[in-house]
Amino acid sequence: MDFGVLSTAGIARKAFLPGIEPTEHEVTAVASRDLERAEAFADEHGIANCYEGYEALIEEADVDAVYIPLPNEFHAEWTKKAADAGIDVLCEKPLTVDAAEAREVVAHCEEQGVTLMEGFMYLYHPRTERALELASEELEDVRSVTASFKFPLFGNPDDIRLSPDLHGGSLMDVGCYPVSLVRQVLGEPNSVYTYTNDSRDSGVDTELAGIFEYDDASARIASGFDTQDVQRYRIEAANGWIEVEGAFNPSSDAYELEYYIDGRHAVETFDPVDQYRLEIEHFADCAETGRQPRTDGNEAIANMAVIDALYESAETDRAVDVDEA
Repeated sequence: MDFGVLSTAGIARKAFLPGIEPTEHEVTAVASRDLERAEAFADEHGIANCYEGYEALIEEADVDAVYIPLPNEFHAEWTKKAADAGIDVLCEKPLTVDAAEAREVVAHCEEQGVTLMEGFMYLYHPRTERALELASEELEDVRSVTASFKFPLFGNPDDIRLSPDLHGGSLMDVGCYPVSLVRQVLGEPNSVYTYTNDSRDSGVDTELAGIFEYDDASARIASGFDTQDVQRYRIEAANGWIEVEGAFNPSSDAYELEYYIDGRHAVETFDPVDQYRLEIEHFADCAETGRQPRTDGNEAIANMAVIDALYESAETDRAVDVDEA
């Protein structure tokens, strides 16, 4: 499969290109609003074709799919334009800025008959798959989940993640991962309650804490730009617990999963693996076979519905039903 990349964003350089390199797939085109930037990116990474403007790549490049790592504000627009050209789309999370826009994009891609996948790479890691398998098959009566993703974002007040116009904020950038994880374990919450803080007066949440209410369970999530790196989740049930550190974008060479279930305490270790490679291979396989991706459009809609409710709760200072937002 030949890919085009819309933007020379850091995540494309640091994650997507290394992920695709060991596969049988290839990046054959890159576009930027600045042609010199696209040319430099193409020269650095051995990409055959570069374009000034994303429209030019979509219209002129001979690609099967595009990878979209643009700011959140532009995900929907360029996903739909790629779909109009019959090009499959792997879009970075979050797919859109809210659930209504997600529904529109998903319907559009279905009408155009293209494969659409949201890039939640952590769900393709074997450790995540194992943790969710244990939670589903061995834990009994899961009562609570806690999940956090925080990292320090200092020294760059112009970072797009601090821009309200581009729909930045810690929830949209990293908090969407804990939202996703909680939903994988407990399903869709009845309601949520949120606290946020904007420590930079930037117009976005730089710290967020949320509580999820279920009929017989609860969950807590946290995200932020104001502390050192935290990536963890813990799942607690009547007969045990599961705990993971470095949960969403692990940087160490060894990945551990610790659990205590029915009196059995274990630590499982996983070999280093590139979860972006696994994500890309899953996407390409789905595009080639017509199967639905694990993180498809409907999954994106469901995750955004919870995010919408979290933001509405922060604005109104009350609990918000997820189907109310």
